[in-house]
Amino acid sequence: MLAIFNAQARSRRNWAVALALLLVYIVWGTTYFAIGIAVQTMPPLLMNAIRFLCAGGVMLLIALWQGHALPTARQWRNAAVVGGCMVFLAMNLMGFAQKLGIGSGLMATVVTTMPMWLALWSRWGGERVPFTSWMGLALGVAGALLLALEGDFSATWIGALLAFAAPLCWSVGSYASRKLSLPAPAMASAAQWLTGGAMGLVVALWFEPLSALGQVSARSWAAWVYLLVFGTLVALNAYLWLLQNTPSALAGSYSFVNPAVALVVGVALGGELLTGWVFAALPLIAGALGLILYGPALQLWWAARGARIGSAMGRGVMRSGQSSSRAG
Repeated sequence: MLAIFNAQARSRRNWAVALALLLVYIVWGTTYFAIGIAVQTMPPLLMNAIRFLCAGGVMLLIALWQGHALPTARQWRNAAVVGGCMVFLAMNLMGFAQKLGIGSGLMATVVTTMPMWLALWSRWGGERVPFTSWMGLALGVAGALLLALEGDFSATWIGALLAFAAPLCWSVGSYASRKLSLPAPAMASAAQWLTGGAMGLVVALWFEPLSALGQVSARSWAAWVYLLVFGTLVALNAYLWLLQNTPSALAGSYSFVNPAVALVVGVALGGELLTGWVFAALPLIAGALGLILYGPALQLWWAARGARIGSAMGRGVMRSGQSSSRAG
């Protein structure tokens, strides 16, 4: 009976992981298109700041409604570390990098290095990262690089520096969220987004006048609402859950899947055209996901198969020796 309950629990967890991955893959893949619409008339720094402040306020109300206590002083500090790295630094560094002239192709490629950084921090922190996961991450970066070949690879030196710093900061925040003491998930999200959004607002007000929000088009506001609801409240919560419940390589695999989803969205909604690079990149990305998801199981199967073959060969040698003895 206990085995039945354990099997049911594993099945529910597998479905939860699959749903969370799909949300992160699909929703964050569509946010590239939504961000492009939002920043047409909305200042990018203010866009991110008010997005996360609003999302943090919503999550705070949800957490209080669920009966969670407010974070302790130590938990607020830890949440500020995570929110500062992910919401404030990573998000805004990407925006500044693009303003300073980094090309879209290089930006898309650099972002795919994030799960490798996260896997490295996890390894240094004592977690085991299977060799097949490293292979999958490398394969995913290669696939994303092929997808980005149609993009612009121009860059200023400071733009490139900021671009490489963005996924590094995101990976540090992601790893910190796995290790630091934080409140219950809903309250943790609220604290991280409120602190990160507040930091972003302080910086945004130095560079972008608040009055600029009065000139934002209805189309840009609609894209911002999509980013708030689906990009943050839904997908970012799913990603934070994955960080706590799955290996780091799997949680970070979105970074090379999202460009493929973004490409499909661009073709369907933006009238973009597919090139030959796409058909070379997608199998690499699929292979990367296969190695990350099933690599450890494949290693076990291969080891068991090798053991069976070795055992069969050993029995064959023994029978051959016995036959020779009888013949002699």
